[in-house]
Amino acid sequence: MSIAVYPGSFDPITLGHLNVIRRAAAVFDELLVCVMVNSSKDPLFSHEERVELIKRTIARFPNVGVESSGELLVEYMKTRGAKVIIKGLRAVSDFDREFQIALVNRKLDQGIETLFMPSSEKYTYLSSTVVKEMARYGADLETFVPKEIINDVLKRIETVRRR
Repeated sequence: MSIAVYPGSFDPITLGHLNVIRRAAAVFDELLVCVMVNSSKDPLFSHEERVELIKRTIARFPNVGVESSGELLVEYMKTRGAKVIIKGLRAVSDFDREFQIALVNRKLDQGIETLFMPSSEKYTYLSSTVVKEMARYGADLETFVPKEIINDVLKRIETVRRR
């Protein structure tokens, strides 16, 4: 059974993330979406909230699960029996950073491979940061995030704005 892990902060999950999930789920027997800690980011949603938002958007994919982890990715993968990391790439700048991380992960565990999936053209501009910025300005989020979570993003942005 082939198991892959799609790690990220997913704050919030975007249609670009969902596109990668759909495509990776078609290749692997099981895909685990793993909400990871990114110490350089100030998240809008908690780990638990992000897991819940993702669960609602992936319900249509029977071979996709979602979890969160605060441990090193290769350690998480060992506990799940996964051998492949899925990374979506939007631009060359993504590749530079992700390639370095892939080499580190392989150094930590030579049995781990990283599969880079180029973004679909219509999502190359899209990031969670863009989603949060558009939400702050009241833009229509329909072309940015899955419909199941649009209201959650708008409510959270409004809550943050009131602080």
